[in-house]
Order: sequence, then C-alpha cells, then structure tokens
Amino acid sequence: MQPGISTHVFLSQRLHPGLLDALRSSGARTIELFAARHHFDYTDRAQLREIATWFRDTGTGATLHQPIFTREQSENWSRHVPATLSLIAPEKSYRIDAMDEVKRALETAEMIPVSAITLHLGLKDDAWDTRAIENSMTAIEHLKAFAHPLGVKVLLENLQNDVTTPEHLLEILNVGHFDNVGVTLDVGHAYLSDTGIDQAFELLKPRIGELHLHDNHGMRDEHLWPGSGEMDWAHLAKLTATLPAEIPGILEIAHELNETAENVTAKAIAAFDQQARTTDGLLQSNPS
Repeated sequence: MQPGISTHVFLSQRLHPGLLDALRSSGARTIELFAARHHFDYTDRAQLREIATWFRDTGTGATLHQPIFTREQSENWSRHVPATLSLIAPEKSYRIDAMDEVKRALETAEMIPVSAITLHLGLKDDAWDTRAIENSMTAIEHLKAFAHPLGVKVLLENLQNDVTTPEHLLEILNVGHFDNVGVTLDVGHAYLSDTGIDQAFELLKPRIGELHLHDNHGMRDEHLWPGSGEMDWAHLAKLTATLPAEIPGILEIAHELNETAENVTAKAIAAFDQQARTTDGLLQSNPS
C-alpha cells in the first residue's frame, strides 16, 4: 500500500503549495485533491496552474475526490454545511447540475496528472431501489466516458447508504458491465456498516483501486487519525497487505479549524510510521 493523504485535512483553508509541501514532507507519495471551490477551486485557472506546477515539479501522484457541495454551498461554506450534491438525485435537474460540477472538477486532469477520481453515488441514508440503480448506471457511464480520454480512472466509494453497500456496488458494476471502473474502499464507512470491513474486503478486493483510511468509535463517521478510535488497525494491515503495493492508502482526516500544517505533518508521519511498523511485523512473522 502506497502512503497517501487527502487535502480534506485542510478543507477549511484555501489550498496552496505550502500545504501540499506539508503533506508531501510527511511521506505521502499520493495526494488526493478534495474538490471544493472554497478549498481547491477547480474553476480557478490561476490556482490550477499553481497546483499543477507543484505536482509536476515534485513528481507526487494525484487523485481527485468529486465535489460534494453545490456551487452555492461552496460560496457560503462553513464546517456546518452538509453535502447535498448528488449524482443520483431523484430530480433530473439536480442530477444534471451534479454531473456538470463533477465534470468541471475532472477537467483539472488537463493540467494536473490525476490518475483516478472517487465518486459518491448518492447521499447518506439514500435507499436502494430501481431508480437509484438506473441513475447510478447513467452517472457512471456518462462520467466514465468523460474521464477516460483524460486518463482518469473512475472509482466508486462505499458510503453510509444502501446504494453503495459492497453487494450493491458489485451489482451496479456487473449489471452495467463496467469492467474498467473500480472502488475506493473507505474503511471507516465499512467499519460502521452492518457487515463490516472483512466482508467489504472479501467482496470488493479485485476492484479496489484506492483506500480511504480513517478511524471512528463505531457510532458515527468521525474521520479520526488512525489509532484515535476503536478500529483494529493491526487486523486491517493484514487485509491491506494482500493488495497490490501501488494502491494508494489515503488518510482522509477531518479538518480542524486551528490545525497547523506542522501538526498535520507530524500526525501523518506518525500514522505512516505505524503503518510501516505493522506491515514489517507481518512480513517478519510470515516471511513466505
């Protein structure tokens, strides 16, 4: 697993090369750009050029997380603004607006070497029904066709809704014949699910193209640093050790208003070091 981190940890700040330097200096080899206009404004050509130059100069890998806020929400963003942008909303006009916003974010791949985009199918607690299936397949087909010429692979994330359980993600992928679409396995969301992390790995392993790593106490989606909650990270390391080494393990950590870049660097270094020690321990105990 390749060490990575999301700019989500700096979501309350406007992204600039200094913050990217802080993430890279922690040991991250891949950085996920969290697309939110107030943070990483994918429509601002000046910011795009600045960020693109940084990625070219450092050789750091880049992935992208789709926007989850509407344009209006981003313009009036606060930490209390809920995600409402939905690719599978019941209202067609909302779906079209969401698709257009995601495509605007995808266009960053014309300048930044983005290898993959993580998509959300719906919002928290969305139900699994025929309409959700049809809208999901339409969104995937449309965005896959847009992303492919840009060299961007589409990944679907397991969320806290019935549409994106491991079983339902596989059904969508199989029914739609989306052979080149993968999965971003969010271990924090899997831990909160009824079926747990082990089953998510068992079902989705062949499709996993990226991991989202964060902790919680088993009650709500907290996005804590690994070891700050109740998840068994030693057991998780056994599962991730079976994945190809090039798959990014992205720390997707909640932003804190008073968090400094230096503190984020220190915490990420500690998290990566712990991951490495756990993996080394597994290799020593199972040398074959």
